[in-house]
Amino acid sequence: MSQQIKEGDKVPSGSLTSKGDLGIQNYDPAEIFAKGTHVLFSVPGAFTPTCSEKHLPGYVEHAEALKEAGVLSINCVAVNDAFVMKAWGESLGIGEKVRLLSDGNGAYNQIMGLSMDTGNFGGIRSKRYAMIITDGQVKGLFVEEDKSFEVSKAEYILEQLQK
Repeated sequence: MSQQIKEGDKVPSGSLTSKGDLGIQNYDPAEIFAKGTHVLFSVPGAFTPTCSEKHLPGYVEHAEALKEAGVLSINCVAVNDAFVMKAWGESLGIGEKVRLLSDGNGAYNQIMGLSMDTGNFGGIRSKRYAMIITDGQVKGLFVEEDKSFEVSKAEYILEQLQK
């Protein structure tokens, strides 16, 4: 596994996808986060309990406050395919408030040193984390301890932005 990305680092180039009305769209995080302030948060998996009941809904609920704090885009990444991510967003009715990005094989989270191997439970997954990115640089990185949900939730990120 790569060394974990840290505050002050540039967001690495990579390939993430989403399923939109026009089919599969490809995104390079280094490009989409190059200008302005963005939030990227990651969940271990779509449709999992904490991710579906708290993590993603928290960002949807606080989307307006995050925008008022200067955030241009809110992005959720998971090691699921783009079709699963789209279905997950539709099942929760998130609309356009959060862009759901697929890291299909976990390669992008591995580049950032933020992946974990869950063995036969789900294989390579992403750790639960959030980051504040300004002009392509990681300004805040908040990685959860195992089985924890404190520093990557929307309310905590909003507090960090308002400091």
